[in-house]
Amino acid sequence: MKARITIRLKKDVLDPEGNAIMLALKNMGFAGFDNVRKGKIIELDIAQNDKAEAEKILQQACEKMLCNQVIETYQIEFIDEGNG
Repeated sequence: MKARITIRLKKDVLDPEGNAIMLALKNMGFAGFDNVRKGKIIELDIAQNDKAEAEKILQQACEKMLCNQVIETYQIEFIDEGNG
């Protein structure tokens, strides 16, 4: 089973990398971007056929290692292997 974990900074946490990206876009002539936020995506295969059990395992992995819950949030989704 394939899963994708999206990790983002919480809304009230400053994002200097996002600000640098926004400034670089503006300096390159791209207009209309505001409040750029940078996050990370982790895609993985999990050897679990039960979706509820897989989600439970992934939540534990996020809470213990993948995500700093003080400043970040995470979202787990399962990927249809045919649609990547």
